[in-house]
Amino acid sequence: MDLPRIQIPVFVSCQSDLSSEQEKSAKLIQSCLQKLRLEWRALGRNEYPDELPLREVLRMIKHCSGGVILGFEQFRAPSGVFKRGTKKEEQTNQPVVMPTPWNHLEAGILFNQELPILIFKEEGIKGGVFDVGTSEVFIHRMPTSKMAQSARDSLEMVFQKWSAKVYSHYYGQ
Repeated sequence: MDLPRIQIPVFVSCQSDLSSEQEKSAKLIQSCLQKLRLEWRALGRNEYPDELPLREVLRMIKHCSGGVILGFEQFRAPSGVFKRGTKKEEQTNQPVVMPTPWNHLEAGILFNQELPILIFKEEGIKGGVFDVGTSEVFIHRMPTSKMAQSARDSLEMVFQKWSAKVYSHYYGQ
């Protein structure tokens, strides 16, 4: 009798509603996780809360050994004003794009639990956890279905390096 292969749970912060291109990126990341025998756990995608969502996220993360933050565009405005009414007010005529606010909350919980974190963001996403220097975590470009093979190879290396930390956390408990 074959024993089932163990899958280590990792929490993935990802909004539920994705465009077709975003869905392709998410599937690419999910494929990388599966190759490494890591299980994608996410609230609203494969699990639904019986309690308050934030409490459920905390419960889920406590049973995970790593986390992935997917900074997909959820909101877009054609222009905007940052820090309105302050000395650092900044007007932009470029599109302003924002991820789901849950990315920031869930990244904070993962960081607090001292879990290995991998962060990806789409072009234009910035602020909070997506700002360079916010944490010791390197922020990667969101992979796309149109990536060259060399970029796919680099992505695989990123996942292998991160997964070593996930495995260490899982087996070190």
